[in-house]
Amino acid sequence: MTEPRSHLDIALASIPVFSNDGLLDMAELDRLLALAERDGSFDEDEKRVLGRIFAQAEQTRLDPAVGARIARLRAELGIA
Repeated sequence: MTEPRSHLDIALASIPVFSNDGLLDMAELDRLLALAERDGSFDEDEKRVLGRIFAQAEQTRLDPAVGARIARLRAELGIA
């Protein structure tokens, strides 16, 4: 059985997010979350990668709706 690698897919998918305009929008966040949710749950590696993406996004000009969603996800998933 192969190891799930969705955390790598998430990390790779985040590169264009920050290289095109440097901002995370709701559609981009939805795409990253869809990669994490493919197997029906968020594992620790996915949470770790999402946490790093969230931290990077929070250092930019976030749309208030995206910021609120990140805050909810952090609370729901236990992402520091």
